[in-house]
Amino acid sequence: MPLIIVVSGICLLLILILVFKFDSFISFVIVSLLVALAEGMSVGDAVVSIEKGIGNTMGFIIMILSFGAMLGKMVSESGAAQRITIGLVNTFGIEYIQWALMLTGFIVGISLFYDVAFFVMIPLIFTVAATTRLPLLYVGLPMLASLSVTHGYLPPHPAPTAIIAMFNADFGKTMIYGIIVAIPAIIISGPVLSKALSKIEARPMQEFISSKPLEDKDLPGFWVSFFTALLPVILIGFSTIAGFILKEGNIVRKMLDYVGNPVIAMLISVLVAVYTLGLARGRKLREIMSSLTHSVVSLTVIMLLIAGAGALKQVLVDSGVSKYIGELLSHSSLSPLFLAWLIATIMRFCVGSATVAGLTTAGIVLPLVSLPGVRPELMVLAIGSGSLMLGHVNDGGFWLFKEYFNLSIKDTLKSWTVMETSIGVSGLIGVMILSIFV
Repeated sequence: MPLIIVVSGICLLLILILVFKFDSFISFVIVSLLVALAEGMSVGDAVVSIEKGIGNTMGFIIMILSFGAMLGKMVSESGAAQRITIGLVNTFGIEYIQWALMLTGFIVGISLFYDVAFFVMIPLIFTVAATTRLPLLYVGLPMLASLSVTHGYLPPHPAPTAIIAMFNADFGKTMIYGIIVAIPAIIISGPVLSKALSKIEARPMQEFISSKPLEDKDLPGFWVSFFTALLPVILIGFSTIAGFILKEGNIVRKMLDYVGNPVIAMLISVLVAVYTLGLARGRKLREIMSSLTHSVVSLTVIMLLIAGAGALKQVLVDSGVSKYIGELLSHSSLSPLFLAWLIATIMRFCVGSATVAGLTTAGIVLPLVSLPGVRPELMVLAIGSGSLMLGHVNDGGFWLFKEYFNLSIKDTLKSWTVMETSIGVSGLIGVMILSIFV
């Protein structure tokens, strides 16, 4: 009976979002209430559970997401993303242009949310393709594959960050494991796949280009841009590595633990960006602060979405459904990592949104994280991989890609959907292989 209630609740969630076009947060709260009542909880207990789920989920990630949005705003607005692209393209040359754009997408994708990164990088993709006279998909897919992978796999992006909090996973280890899994996934789904898909004719639609690249004289330096965009990864990465090689109590490890705390690392990165990409280039502090404030406004919808998923997760835990599902799935012969990936894939196919798919799946498979031998960090990555699978017509990224590259729906399915599926499958394989060694 509990399983039927959960399945019915998920179906209702899909109907509310997809059919009736309800707001995702409202849909999550309605389903959470109904599932709680169906499981025998009182209205008062249900409301308390929802409040607890929202509070516990948002307590950790609200600062990570906010600082991430601020850093992304500085990287985008200052022209640092454009400088990184130009620098890497000039270094790699036309022969290795795909690798340059892939690396650019990865660096920029860590600090920018997917939609923002897409709009920032698209004019540069079009410019590079026009300059080199190479097929547009050959040039564009490596960078877009990188943006998609960082969005699904790595914090400080919304879904991975929220799932890390739900699973009590180690932030630094998740980031390092995520980078290890991301590299082959990007290579396979970017440079390798794009060669097979480059025959699909794509043409940039000029009227959709939101902004022209800045003049070279107006851009920050390459190394300043590179260092500032990657600073969160550097700080958190050094802290995590120190945890492996230095003894507990070591003064260097203590210092790195402090600056490598995700919140502290993101705060330091924003402050550094304010100086290197703002004050040092003649911008007024008041203007910079106004820009940073504006960057956080766009997070409202995302935060409500994550809060709603947190509410449903807590209801499943407090009502006992989560434990029941965990006991049921624990008897399966399938790997918990594969189960998490499969459920996320199904949710992605049904809902379209990778964030919704990832967060909903996390609430369902939460009990599996406590099973012996299951690494919560790898569970985060398995869900992230599944949440990118099979992106089709109910995926906002599908339509962005279609319109900007002037493709038919058929060609978009043959390119975007294939690329996203390649990322999802490659990610699963990477996670399964990594699970052997960690």
